Amino acid sequence: MNASLDHTIVWSRDQKAAATFLAEILDLAPPTFGYFAGVRFGNGVTLDYLETTREIAPQHYAFLISESAFDAALARLVARKIRYWADPMHRREGAINTGDGGRGLYFEDPSGHNLEILTRPYGSGHDGASRSTVLAQR
Repeated sequence: MNASLDHTIVWSRDQKAAATFLAEILDLAPPTFGYFAGVRFGNGVTLDYLETTREIAPQHYAFLISESAFDAALARLVARKIRYWADPMHRREGAINTGDGGRGLYFEDPSGHNLEILTRPYGSGHDGASRSTVLAQR
């Protein structure tokens, strides 16, 4: 039998703020609120945000999106003055990567999780090389 991911819990300082932030940046349906603040994706998987006062170990969450959705998400990040980087170590600020013939970038959510948006899965490109393009600040 095949298994599919249904949901995972994402620890946060403010579950409503964190879930709303992600839904707005990615232009998803508003989160559902109950014990968890749930953000549902097109494939049925949900990220269920839960608050904690304990230390949060930052996690990495990557989202495969279309080219047009990437443009829109980047515009929302820029409009909100949210910092973004071309690399997961946050060394190339204000840049995007163009590896695998697509585009990608990293940004942090309100609880410090490292979020990534990319338009092509890793290993799917023409040469697989990682390049970066610096975007002009708008």
